[in-house]
Amino acid sequence: MTPPLVLDTEDTLPDDGFTGTLVGRAWLPTTDAAPGGPAVVVLRSDGVFDISDVAPTMSSLLEQDDPVATVRNAGGRRIGSLQAMLDGAPANTGDATAHLLAPCDLQVIKAAGVTFAGSLIERVIEEQAKGDAFGAAQIRGKIRALVGDSLASIRPDSAEAHELKALLIAQGMWSQYLEVGIGPDAEIFTKAPVLSALGTGTEIGLHPRSKWNNPEPEVVLAINSRGQALGATLGNDVNLRDFEGRSALLLGKAKDNNGSCAIGPFLRLFDDNFSLDHVRQAEVGLRVDGDDGFVLVGASSMDQLTRDPLDLVAQTIGATHQYPDGAMLFLGTLFAPVEDRNAPGAGFTHREGDVVRISTRSLGTLVNRVGRSDRIAPWQFGVRALINNLALRGLLRKPL
Repeated sequence: MTPPLVLDTEDTLPDDGFTGTLVGRAWLPTTDAAPGGPAVVVLRSDGVFDISDVAPTMSSLLEQDDPVATVRNAGGRRIGSLQAMLDGAPANTGDATAHLLAPCDLQVIKAAGVTFAGSLIERVIEEQAKGDAFGAAQIRGKIRALVGDSLASIRPDSAEAHELKALLIAQGMWSQYLEVGIGPDAEIFTKAPVLSALGTGTEIGLHPRSKWNNPEPEVVLAINSRGQALGATLGNDVNLRDFEGRSALLLGKAKDNNGSCAIGPFLRLFDDNFSLDHVRQAEVGLRVDGDDGFVLVGASSMDQLTRDPLDLVAQTIGATHQYPDGAMLFLGTLFAPVEDRNAPGAGFTHREGDVVRISTRSLGTLVNRVGRSDRIAPWQFGVRALINNLALRGLLRKPL
């Protein structure tokens, strides 16, 4: 039997504990007194409080003029301690107990790709290897011999970027990934449908046909409809390297499967104690523990982003792209593991049962167990279910 996920308050919280403005969403089970459903919550030192009376959805909270003031002024109804929410992790209990959900609801879930030089090289390798993990090592050496570390210092759309593009074209090594990595336009794609993201303590999913895949630990920005970045959280942009490597046109199948997007454990709003500069300097840690005893540890330094977070925001939402309910934006990852696991030369890939921990000092820890997309709990609570649930709980009388 698979052991239960063990989550604890100290590990889940950032280093400064409850100092920040921490908001999220929690599933409240049905009781004799009231129907259950998702609630917008604030995390405080004395517990987790339901503030749905001032913001029925996370989207509506972030659309307010001053979300931080709203949260600080909201009394709320205490629904339990943070540890109780973590003990109720759905990977262990389903919806029978209160637990944290992904801290977003009506926002579109977007992602920026190849925003780090290191992961850019790995995307080119995937493409050249046609999704074959065994062929990747040889190609990796060839590309690094030609490019070296030059990509790390090149700013997108700079004169140096144009010179490198000309060199690579002459060598027959130009790639669509290099185009979005060092060209003028960032890769911004829709990662997952509205309301499909999973929270901490859940089972995430891999496509059953994938043989080469990995986690992608990232910082995720919360953006309102006016294009303002209001806070940050952590995310796992689960990636199928074999699918995307075979063809970039398989990006949808590589990125969007049941359980392939995890966000959490909560959203930390920008305030006097936490700003976008903390995101720019964050170190995103990753640890994977397998049932086979395999341990993988890595990190992404956000100061190595080739594009500033606000540049990525501007390329996501603006005059040509409007999102009236806001957006969640994955900023990309430096992490692309190459350590062999199943066989020499095969690189890293997940196994069912892997426990993935993504963490930063300022945003806490997001924990998920790896399963298969066709075996984990199916996604059933969509927009229609949310609207019906809010109506049942009498919350549609307030602005969504």
